[in-house]
Amino acid sequence: MKENILPAIRLTVFCAIFFSGIYTVSILGIAQLAPNQGKGDIVLANEKKEHVNVAQKFVDNKYFWSRPSAVDYNAAGSGGSNKGTNNPDYLAEVQARIDTFLLKNPTVKRSEVPSDLVTASGSGIDPNISVEGAKVQVDRVAKTRNLDKQKVMQLVANATEKPLLGMLGTEKINVLKLNIALDQLK
Repeated sequence: MKENILPAIRLTVFCAIFFSGIYTVSILGIAQLAPNQGKGDIVLANEKKEHVNVAQKFVDNKYFWSRPSAVDYNAAGSGGSNKGTNNPDYLAEVQARIDTFLLKNPTVKRSEVPSDLVTASGSGIDPNISVEGAKVQVDRVAKTRNLDKQKVMQLVANATEKPLLGMLGTEKINVLKLNIALDQLK
């Protein structure tokens, strides 16, 4: 027993020092080399600072909607719902989101609703939606704003971010950036 306790204590002390000190300082140092010193991407929208890397709540028909959030878009309490796909409460919640989406987007068929528009991300604050998620909202946004549908589709195309290094991840659209570009249209 004695031969196991001493190494366990040493390992515990080492991990405490390494992960609470050395590792933390090295990650902070690396972040200082990144744009904006690791503080995230901040933009000015409607005379208010917004973080581009945190989802914003958009519910007005004149805007593209973000992914649903299990934490009501609160970055301080990031997290998912932790409900499984067979959970009746979860299924009812998703069904309500689908019904609401179809009600507000009458030109969209049920089979065309992308899953990212009716399910929350694991963090609850994912700022991005799929390209399909934006395209199914174009009719509603264009009609509400009295804009040409092609002009709105062009905004979506311009806002599309390619996968990292051309192969890591999928194409995505940052909803906040897209809605800021939409507001700047005259």
